[in-house]
Amino acid sequence: MSHTPQYPHAPERAALTVELNHTAVYASDRHLSAEFIAAVLGLEVGTPFGPFLPVDLGNGVTLDYYEKRDEPIQSQHYAFLVAEARFDPMIDRLETLGATYYADPGHTEPGRVNTLFGGRGAYFEDPDGHNMEIMTRPYIRP
Repeated sequence: MSHTPQYPHAPERAALTVELNHTAVYASDRHLSAEFIAAVLGLEVGTPFGPFLPVDLGNGVTLDYYEKRDEPIQSQHYAFLVAEARFDPMIDRLETLGATYYADPGHTEPGRVNTLFGGRGAYFEDPDGHNMEIMTRPYIRP
């Protein structure tokens, strides 16, 4: 059985790896949500692209905020691997914004950070209830 690529102009490296390029993040107010995560992460909101308002994470991935007002926003989870030196300033920015952070994904340990895998991490909600996570070490998977 022969296979003809559907996307003949894809980069050659795509044959070796798969990389996330962007993801749409539903928001009731794309400006509010994009500005919130950009403020916490110490990033900037980009120029609108069609219905999307992007936040470039600096690793080739963008969060493309998409306004959806006609139905409730389904909570999703987004985890950000950050440098140790950037973690405390992010916690400070969460406190300045009045956002509670938690040591656990179930949000039962307010005002605390975790020390999973030899790093530090915290969870917080964005304006639409998405469960955001910042962590300084990636999870060790079996």
